[in-house]
Order: sequence, then structure tokens, then C-alpha cells
Amino acid sequence: MTTPDLNLLRVFDVLLEERNVTRAGARLGLTQSAVSHALNRLRYALNDELFVRGPSGMQPTPRALEMGPQVHAALNQLQAALSFPDFDPATSERRFTLSAGAYACAVLAPTLVSRLGREAPLSELAVVENAPDVLERIDSRRVDFLVGGVTAAPERFARDVILTESLVWVVRAGHPLLSRSPITLEVLTSVPHIVIAPGATESSPSRPGLVVQASWEDAGAFESALTTAKLKRRIGVSVPDTYSALAVAARSEMAALAPRRLAQVSAQSGRVGIIEAPYPQPTVEVALVYLRERLNEPAIAWMRDLIDEVASTL
Repeated sequence: MTTPDLNLLRVFDVLLEERNVTRAGARLGLTQSAVSHALNRLRYALNDELFVRGPSGMQPTPRALEMGPQVHAALNQLQAALSFPDFDPATSERRFTLSAGAYACAVLAPTLVSRLGREAPLSELAVVENAPDVLERIDSRRVDFLVGGVTAAPERFARDVILTESLVWVVRAGHPLLSRSPITLEVLTSVPHIVIAPGATESSPSRPGLVVQASWEDAGAFESALTTAKLKRRIGVSVPDTYSALAVAARSEMAALAPRRLAQVSAQSGRVGIIEAPYPQPTVEVALVYLRERLNEPAIAWMRDLIDEVASTL
């Protein structure tokens, strides 16, 4: 005997309860003819009439009555197995994995960890580096979310902009530039600069379709302003990341361009001072990336909302 597919068993289960083809079709979202066709296939597979027409509707045969409770229980068990469990943050011990760079770790993670400690005290947050195979890790559920300067992602991924960041210039605390007013391009170019040069923005073969802004450089806005003013700057050192730039700026006479929120974190420690850019600055979008289909998972939907709420307070 051929095992009938689950769709036929679902039709059987509803028809056994309704004893009416029209009502069964309405519950299943099927036409009357589709229900009849499914019933005929099931009759053939099981070699039994299963239902016969009577004065009060479709009457089940002894075989249908015998198998009915077992089919109903099996379908319910399968539905429960395929459904995501309810998520209660207060009692859940779930582990969330976030792929993020230094910026998100410094700016977003502290407040996020604090909120998790209050609202989901038994859960765990794992923050991992932005690896080249990050899309594969998200696809395989090894990573739940990616946070960064993602400007494009494949269609299967959602991309929510959670922060809009501006850029500022940073120098060591007590630097002579901090006492200059106003700060002009001429003043800004009077000291050497720290350039962040980790590589170009790219979509690599290991993550096709994912485009990430490689650095916090201001999309040529500063260079364009210099060209207009017929000025040049002197580069003192090139470093691979913003943290290195901030560390060098805090211990030298050089100036570095950095995201405002990260600069404010360093400024709170008294290590650096902040200078507003004396030219039009573009903004940079920080995005949260995850698989669209996972929003039907209560835990993922809850964490997505929490990250968005935390970002809105920064």
C-alpha cells in the first residue's frame, strides 16, 4: 500500500470532523471539487471508501472511524514538532549570536547587554567577528544577526537601518586645535591626519550580494572639500581600524575621522576631544541584517525588536 501524503490526511481529518465536503473545503481553503479529488486519491491509496453519502452528510466507514483518532493525533504531533516554541524572555535560556565589528561592540553592545540582563536574565549573547563567510553562517543559523555598515544584501535577507551615524574629527585631550575657533579647513589641515584604510568596499565571492562599507571614511566628502578649497592634507599614518585611529590620536598630535558615537565613548574617558567637521558631512547607515523567514520565530522577532529599541535610545 502506498503511504498517502500529509495533505490527503489533513483533508481526511477535517472531513471526519465536518462530515460535509463544502464545510471541509471552506476550512482548508479548497474548492469542493479539490476536496472530492483528494478523497478519491485517499480511497485509492487505502482501498476503502472511507466516507459514503447519507441523509445527514458524509458518513465515515468503520475503517475511517478506526484510523481517525490516530491520524488526528499524528497530525497534531507533527504540527507541534514543526511549530516554534513559545518564547518567554524571563525564563528562556536561549543563546543569541550577533556578528558585529568594533563599532557595534562599543556603541550597541553595552546597552543591549544591560537590557538583556533585565528582561532575559537567563539568556546568553555571543558577539562574534564579521567573518568572510557571515552569510553562510546566517543561512545555517549559526549567526542570528549581523550589525554593520551594510549597504546591500541578497533578497532573502532583511536589512533594517537601526542607526544613522555622523562623523567627527578626533584629537588628543588638550590638543591646541580644541582651543581654536572657528575650526576651518585650513586649521584642520595644519596637523597630520590618521587614515583608516582597511580596504575598499566590496562584495566578495564568499558573500555574494553583501556590500559592506569597509571604513568610516566620509565617502570623499573631506577630499572634495579640500579640492574645492585648493588645499592638501598630510597623512601621518594609515591604520586598519577606527580603534587604532583613536588610540593613535589620543597619544599624538594627529587628527582622525571617526563615527560620532564611538568618538563620544572615547571622549567620556577624557582621552580625546571632538571637533565638528567644517564642511558638509554625509551620514552613514548602520543596519541589522537577518534572514527574513526567521521572523516567524518568536525568539528572533523579540531580539530584533529589542535591538531596534536599544539603537533608538543611542
